[in-house]
Amino acid sequence: MAKEELLTMEGYIEEILPDGRFAVLLDNEHKIIAYTAGKMRKFRIRSVVGDRVHVEMTPYDLSKGRIVFRERTPGQGMGGGGPRKRGNFKR
Repeated sequence: MAKEELLTMEGYIEEILPDGRFAVLLDNEHKIIAYTAGKMRKFRIRSVVGDRVHVEMTPYDLSKGRIVFRERTPGQGMGGGGPRKRGNFKR
């Protein structure tokens, strides 16, 4: 049996919930519960309230989804600031 196609929708994060879940308001005004995809967790991509995200959903349950992409917000630069400090590094 073939795997079902996933629906990809866009929306923005409305609320951060416990256990790594988010309340996402989709562009069609539906509110769903979504969690962060494994690759986003692996590379420590942080999501905050107001971020635009892409959510994958299965056609069987349209109230839950998985956040697979966070769009860059204007005004935020790459990284967290200046160069990193190396602590107690000796050659």
